[in-house]
Amino acid sequence: MKLQILAACAALVTLSAGSALAGDPVTAKLASPVAEKTKFIAGGAMFNCEADTCVALAPTSQTFAASTCKTIADKVGVVASFEGRKALDADKLASCNAKVIAKNGGTQLAKQ
Repeated sequence: MKLQILAACAALVTLSAGSALAGDPVTAKLASPVAEKTKFIAGGAMFNCEADTCVALAPTSQTFAASTCKTIADKVGVVASFEGRKALDADKLASCNAKVIAKNGGTQLAKQ
């Protein structure tokens, strides 16, 4: 009986931890605001962009990745910061923006 209670408690803790992770938003701050509200899927999550912020409220385990940041930059412009469970470091952020900056003639501001 004690073993069954212990197993039930372990399952409950596992489900609670998974739910907390899924509830943490991933936020990308943009160098330039978007002209209009924009929605797209990146890293397995729906991002909603308005002004200079894009947010995924139900991220997956894949959402906080450099590849997701690159998709955001490609869709809406240069990403100034990318945060979820932690912030993307400067090197990964530079890599995230490299393609869109090169496409815009080397300028930090993306064309909208």
